[in-house]
Amino acid sequence: MDIKEAKGKGLLLTNAFLRTGKFVEHYEWLHRAAGERHVTLDILDNAQKLIEIREIPEWLRQYDFIIDWDKDISYAKTLSLFADKEKIPFFNSIDAIAACDDKYETYLRIAEWNIEHPAESLEILPTICAPMTYQNVGYTQMDFLDTVEKAFGYPMVVKECFGSFGMQVYMAHDRKQLEELTKRLGGTAFLYQKYHKCSSGRDVRLQVVGDQVVAAMERYSENGDFRANITNGGSMKIYEPSEQEKRIAVQAAHILGLTFGGVDLLFNETGDMAQIVCEINSNAHFKNIYTCTGVNVADKIMDHILSVIY
Repeated sequence: MDIKEAKGKGLLLTNAFLRTGKFVEHYEWLHRAAGERHVTLDILDNAQKLIEIREIPEWLRQYDFIIDWDKDISYAKTLSLFADKEKIPFFNSIDAIAACDDKYETYLRIAEWNIEHPAESLEILPTICAPMTYQNVGYTQMDFLDTVEKAFGYPMVVKECFGSFGMQVYMAHDRKQLEELTKRLGGTAFLYQKYHKCSSGRDVRLQVVGDQVVAAMERYSENGDFRANITNGGSMKIYEPSEQEKRIAVQAAHILGLTFGGVDLLFNETGDMAQIVCEINSNAHFKNIYTCTGVNVADKIMDHILSVIY
């Protein structure tokens, strides 16, 4: 069926407690993109219709597809279980969303791919997961930091496994700061990572939909911040990715199981190509990349979904 002639009904899953402008705006863009293609897209938040796990909710059966634009894994898993029984496609898959949400799981999946496919391996930064402790116990000794310190030196990146917009990413410049960060994060999943000076305050965001990179922008910091996120005051400009950079982004998205997402790449040692996988976002915001490039990723996502299901 021609996408322009498609008529159907989808469900957009959102979070009831993220109702600020930048989140709601993305929901509205996806809703509008569906409407322009003669598809009804209902918006449902995770507190609106709670699901009793023993039976399929009757209201679910009316939908042809579901887009999960949230990270409530438990709710989405329940909904996805019943959607699968009803053969209702789910975009992105819960497994992919969960793997992207946990940064260490992201790196681990790529590392596993590299082991199994050495000829197609992707570059990631040296990373060590912090040993788990309990919040009411904390770290009673920090001898393990000797290993981390020897492996990565200073400065060193300390990154919470769960977080967005660069807000949970820190830098330790010496042992004292490393111990302070480690102590503060005790009870939280986090990791240690080698600082990549060649791409400090600079990265590339590539928006992947299906098998294509549909838009790309370079993000850069002009205030000395080693993070390039726009939310932290970074700037942006259009980026024309090479075919190799596109292949890296698409491959990274596929390794995580994504139908669509944002892939962040760091520049190599010479600074002439973005090829080190930094992070992968299952539901990357697309307003900034629209402002930068003029590409409406919501349209691209909707076209792809409709091409898959019709």
